[in-house]
Amino acid sequence: MSIARAIPIPMIKKLNLVVMTPRWRRIFFSFLLTAAGFAGLAAISSSRATDQAGSPNQNDSAKIAPWVVEHTANGHRSEFIVVLADQADLSGAAMLRAKIDKGRFVRDALWNKAQTTQGPILQWLRDRGIEHRSFYIVNALWVNGDRAVAESLAARTDVARVEGNPRIQNFPQGLRAIESPSQPNSPETVEPGINYTHAPQVWALGHTGEGIVVAGADTGFRWTHNAIKPHYRGWDGVTADHDYNWHDSIHDSSGNPCGNDSPFPCDDAGHGTHTLGIAIGDDGAGNQIGMAPGAQCIGCRNMDAGVGTPARYVECMEFFLAPYPVGGDPSQGDPTKAPDLTTNSWVCPTDEGCSPNTLRSAVQGQRAAGIEMVAGAGNNGSDCSTLIYPPAIYDASYTVGALNTGRDLIASFSSRGPVTVDGSNRLKPDITAPGTNNRSSYNTSDTAYAILSGTSMATPHIAGSVALLWSARPELRPDLDATEGTLNNAAVHINSSECGSGIPNNVYGWGRVDVFAAVNTTGTPSPTPTATPVPPLRVTVSVNPTEISEGEAATYTVTASSAVARSITVVYAMSGTATNGIDYTLSGTANQVTIPAGQSSAAVTLTSQLDQVTEGTESAIMTLQRGRGYKLSRNKEATLSIIESR
Repeated sequence: MSIARAIPIPMIKKLNLVVMTPRWRRIFFSFLLTAAGFAGLAAISSSRATDQAGSPNQNDSAKIAPWVVEHTANGHRSEFIVVLADQADLSGAAMLRAKIDKGRFVRDALWNKAQTTQGPILQWLRDRGIEHRSFYIVNALWVNGDRAVAESLAARTDVARVEGNPRIQNFPQGLRAIESPSQPNSPETVEPGINYTHAPQVWALGHTGEGIVVAGADTGFRWTHNAIKPHYRGWDGVTADHDYNWHDSIHDSSGNPCGNDSPFPCDDAGHGTHTLGIAIGDDGAGNQIGMAPGAQCIGCRNMDAGVGTPARYVECMEFFLAPYPVGGDPSQGDPTKAPDLTTNSWVCPTDEGCSPNTLRSAVQGQRAAGIEMVAGAGNNGSDCSTLIYPPAIYDASYTVGALNTGRDLIASFSSRGPVTVDGSNRLKPDITAPGTNNRSSYNTSDTAYAILSGTSMATPHIAGSVALLWSARPELRPDLDATEGTLNNAAVHINSSECGSGIPNNVYGWGRVDVFAAVNTTGTPSPTPTATPVPPLRVTVSVNPTEISEGEAATYTVTASSAVARSITVVYAMSGTATNGIDYTLSGTANQVTIPAGQSSAAVTLTSQLDQVTEGTESAIMTLQRGRGYKLSRNKEATLSIIESR
């Protein structure tokens, strides 16, 4: 059904005719020509101000997500996210070695793209008094409007899509926390899950996560908790400074104990205090609840008592990319204050209106900046292909499944791969960690502890493992591919006949994390960095634009980490819901692309076919394959969405 609106035509009043003399006729027509010239200039100015704005038509309706159509029916207003067609190219970050350089490059590329492309839409929204907020980690805007606003924005050629901003309940059955004594079971002061990862053996080598900053994206955290306060980057032992260390993305809650825009870290549910405690917690008095007690922490509240939205999730990822002061805004962002990694125990179900594409771009932005994003697989149960929620489904996320603590047996609730919701058939999870009956800090008091289970609890075990590994082997930071490869290869491999077989597999990934083995893969580490060998040539792939309509073209770019001395041929495979040869064609030799000598990249052009078949939005995924003369980077996959033209 078309959702285009009829545009009313104004009535023209009848004019009285007047007989003029030749002299007055010349003056009159001279005036008309002058007025027409001014009108033409005004029209040009208006066109520039609206940047190719047009009237809604049937083709534009495909840009509007069904969730938005449903929630703006019958004159209702709703929140939605307007994603621009022009997105920043971050491939150049792969050429930079230092994290500070990666972070600055990515932040500037994203910021500059938003600044140079969002102006006309922002002006359009301001002129009409429409509530909005701008993002830059994804070139997009949050808008609160009705159907007419959504249709007008979708009609613009500079807009790729209009997506929903649903409210997602992350804990529909509640947290079911079991209060625990404030002191651990003597004499075992180290929690069983921490022991099972062999973290204490790494501590014995003198490495506890020192120099690493872990960020928690969750329900917030109780910064004054005895097991967290000594590790909070905003606490110097005497005074607290929350600038650049805390952000609250909750602006419209009602009755929340933390209120809105909290100026200091606050946890409205307990979940965030618990997960952050597993990553870094230690009160110095026997409660050794955390993997990396020498690391520092910062945080962002992206859920309102467990209720998240895509906008809240994106806002926190944007803050972590370049933190800014409390009460400030992203223009004050400082990428040198970004965390080294983030722990993420939240979901955004696509079947509830979340768009996988928008969050994917934000996750890829963090990764390009050298920030490891550790994500929980989800608690959807024991069937295959139950791992269906962003951000865990992404190739750019390091995804964690849950084990029964103390046993190499997958927890019954832990989601399994492969990922089929996006047509990728991607193997997930990547790795597993203890996720049942985990005791950690809680938000009810500064000495409160509770026991919780879930992939939410397994996830910070891996975040803490990354912090330990980087403090022990700083040469790996911020090489995320090498970091994950080291942890994966050193894991206790666990075979499974469910959901496929082999190592890795779709139940355990590479297996149970063993951080001590990872640290010792090349012998006992030195507390100071050693010379880093010349890295192997690595290749990545990106696609621009990331969305096209039927009949349009896009370019996949395969990029090497440096210019090649001799030409190399990179092998790739195509997957997704669109079919090569039917829905699109590719340039060059099938399934391979050659980077010429002296160059660092090569391109493959995809040309989509304009047909009359109703197929909906389809995906064309290019995945690089192993080959001679190169190694694969984590960004070995690029997804193009082909929007149906109707």
